[in-house]
Amino acid sequence: MRPPCGRGKGGGETFPRVGDDQVPPSFLFDHSILVTGEIDRTSGFEPGFPPQQALRDGRWEPDPLVLDDQALIAHVRDKGLVVLTGCGHAGIVNITRYARRLTALDHVHAVIGGFHLGGAIFEPLIPRVCDELAALSPDVIVPACCTGWAAQQALAQRFPLAFIPNTVGTRIEL
Repeated sequence: MRPPCGRGKGGGETFPRVGDDQVPPSFLFDHSILVTGEIDRTSGFEPGFPPQQALRDGRWEPDPLVLDDQALIAHVRDKGLVVLTGCGHAGIVNITRYARRLTALDHVHAVIGGFHLGGAIFEPLIPRVCDELAALSPDVIVPACCTGWAAQQALAQRFPLAFIPNTVGTRIEL
């Protein structure tokens, strides 16, 4: 059975094409990993990546939301959702909320990947992200790459039992 797709397409609209295949906004890969597709922005405070630009029709235009940002979601039996991000331009709160909405599952076992909180633009968001993550209550928090050092320190202090430091070669068994 296929999980619900992200934004509903109806009325004869087609999904974006990948090669010769039409793909929905989110899709189940190999009956085990859900690819989010475009992530709904619901937090109201995660800004995407303000300096981002995209080349459209030969012109560079602002593209702060980075709408092609995606994540992977797995449901680990008897544990809950595992959310795996890339850079996390959509924001870890938006991504995790969207994972819960797509799967209709509430319990988040782990959030792993980039939380995109490094640098002067994003560091003021760290306390709010920590508060929102506390409300989502993941069992395991593994920030990576573009989470930033200040955010990693804040997450380690706020979630001492859930936080796992991530470096090259870190192995995480869930």
